[in-house]
Amino acid sequence: MSDGLLGGMSAREFLRRYWQKRPLLVRGALPGFRGVASRERLLALAARADVESRLVRRRGARWSVAHGPFARAVLPRDSTLLVQGVNLHLAAADRLLRAFSFLPQARLDDVMVSWAARGGGVGPHFDSYDVFLLQGTGRRVWRLQRPRRWQLVEGAPLKLIEGFEPDEEILAEPGDLLYLPPGWGHDGVALEECVTCSVGLRAPQGEELASAFLDFLHDRGLPRGTYRDPGLRPARRSGEIPRALADHAARTLRRIRWRRGDVENFLGVYLTTPKVQVVFARPSRPLARAAFARRLRRTPVALDRRTLMLTLGARLFCNGETYPASRALRALADRRRALVPAAPADLLYGWYLAGYLQLERDP
Repeated sequence: MSDGLLGGMSAREFLRRYWQKRPLLVRGALPGFRGVASRERLLALAARADVESRLVRRRGARWSVAHGPFARAVLPRDSTLLVQGVNLHLAAADRLLRAFSFLPQARLDDVMVSWAARGGGVGPHFDSYDVFLLQGTGRRVWRLQRPRRWQLVEGAPLKLIEGFEPDEEILAEPGDLLYLPPGWGHDGVALEECVTCSVGLRAPQGEELASAFLDFLHDRGLPRGTYRDPGLRPARRSGEIPRALADHAARTLRRIRWRRGDVENFLGVYLTTPKVQVVFARPSRPLARAAFARRLRRTPVALDRRTLMLTLGARLFCNGETYPASRALRALADRRRALVPAAPADLLYGWYLAGYLQLERDP
């Protein structure tokens, strides 16, 4: 499907010529595409507490941002409703995300859908990750500016670019695809009521990884040792940190050790841990273990669209847990649907009961 999305260009050619180098506009990438959700369905998602949503409004030079859930009401004039992670809730959005399977799943983040009234948008901004923008209903004008050291508007509720001066302007119509590399300034304004689907790529920042890695190490036993100073004497300068305390901190932190395997295990757990608002639907009338095992021999299994499954080396990671990676489970991770009779039935049965996967219906 990537050839159609990329205007007949192969994925290899796209990655060589455009990926993280320059924008690409593909006219009619998805002919007849109208988005993945109606306005009413999007409003229904925005009313849910387990869905991340924002409402952005502009009044002259003033911007405001409100966070959901929102009551299902008429959207204000010149507003933009942004609903994150729509692929977790709608099959059509999940299919759109999987259309980009020429990229590693570890890099795919989610599908955000924005509904904008005429004149709506979120202002000139930049993203630190790659993004594919698919135009659904309506038309939107995109103004683009090459990456630079951006200055942000002080005091704004959004990260808006100060002094935005576009280098080019693009009109996106239904079915058009616009790819933007990280750091490109862009400002999209709806010419009429419109829907835009944004497929964002995951690009963890260094400080984000470091913080999460320390949490990972802590859960698995960071060095312990409470500071004690039984021979303490009266302080001559009470505002000074005691040298013994500084020495204790240095000795404790020097004991933090990790190996390459620890980093790889952390990365797999980190990249497959579901977001806090994700809830799996357990089967209402689950099969018994023996019946499940019999069906497994002839029926493919499909990962739930909320399930995150990746492999690295001899390890498989599923929703934040680590398992041995067999050939059958690797196929499931790659394709997200596979016939896996050789996989451990007890493991798959546990995932089935947890709602991580489903058995497909018999023909």
